[in-house]
Amino acid sequence: MIGQHDIVSGAHFATTDRWGGVSAAPYGELNLGGAVGDDPGAVRTNRELAARTLGLDPAAVVWMNQVHGRDAAVVTGPWRGGDAPCVDAVVTARRGLALAVLTADCVPVLLADPVAGVVGAAHAGRPGLVAGVVPAVVEAMGSLGADPARTAVRIGPSVCGGCYEVPERMREEVAAAVPEAYATTRRGTPAVDVAAGVRAQLARLGVPEPPARQVCTMESPDHYSYRRERTTGRLAGYVWLEAPADGAEEADGEAAA
Repeated sequence: MIGQHDIVSGAHFATTDRWGGVSAAPYGELNLGGAVGDDPGAVRTNRELAARTLGLDPAAVVWMNQVHGRDAAVVTGPWRGGDAPCVDAVVTARRGLALAVLTADCVPVLLADPVAGVVGAAHAGRPGLVAGVVPAVVEAMGSLGADPARTAVRIGPSVCGGCYEVPERMREEVAAAVPEAYATTRRGTPAVDVAAGVRAQLARLGVPEPPARQVCTMESPDHYSYRRERTTGRLAGYVWLEAPADGAEEADGEAAA
């Protein structure tokens, strides 16, 4: 269920795999995406299972309506009424509030400055990489006092450059914006390495290098991959800061953009 869970100075970074949930094929088992055709009840149950496994209150998780853009929102609680706006990055200074990003080949980018008490999550697919969602989330975190130089980051499972084949023109367009994303598949055809592009953008922003490990979703049967399966579920990446021991700060059911 939880493929990875790292803790750095009270900041939690976690990503899921596809196992341990209640969704039926082709979404089996732990689909966390609510807009892919799966039974809504199964998705709600899966989100509750994943949150409780991580020690989170399911009601204190912020989800996004992701659109492959660069817009970032500052939040103080779950969206009022449950209607998330169209954004691809969220940041918060609310301890105990978890930010979630859905992926099935795109790059989940999870960031935290434990000193400032600020975390951020971004959905970086090929269009978002080019649009600048990574600089946008770092800038939004900075508006809350985060410092890129002390920001820890984790990049979750995503399709690798050796598998993400694209037309030559598309590779050139992406490389014009982010040269480090230029790649070639193992078969020698044009490709894009979104994770390499994300790493390069983070480095230019002064964010320390994230751990090198990377799971390729297209190659891993333990993860969802849109490019491999088309009709499939979604993984989730989560980031949050531990709440105060006295529970003084709790999600208040409101959010601000």
